Amino acid sequence: MSGRAQKTDDDWRSELTPEQYEVCRCGGTEPAFSGKYWDTKTPGTYHCAACDTPLFSSETKYDSGSGWPSFWAAITGDAVKEQIDNTFGMVRTEILCAGCDSHLGHVFPDGPKPTGMRYCTNSASLSLKEKS
Repeated sequence: MSGRAQKTDDDWRSELTPEQYEVCRCGGTEPAFSGKYWDTKTPGTYHCAACDTPLFSSETKYDSGSGWPSFWAAITGDAVKEQIDNTFGMVRTEILCAGCDSHLGHVFPDGPKPTGMRYCTNSASLSLKEKS
């Protein structure tokens, strides 16, 4: 991805809500079933709440039962980056916005076909642009 968002910590704090800052910039997680998008069925594109990079399509969103918005694929192959997360005594694959390195959530190999993946995201890291 080109045009990487490079901002200071003060910039991020002033542009994001406290919850968005905690999730996107500090790797936090909102409680299950509490985010605004966990059960949304509205057609559109989910963008990064921090830098507006398109991340996921509503066409790949599904109800995983986890309480977080879940998708079986990113919108493009380079929209989301992955890295190993060893926090809390677990080994997981963290997903980050390729545009600004904001924490989005984690990806797991227990999703539906056709990919078998579950991109488990925080609503606070997303902004839905509704399809017109």
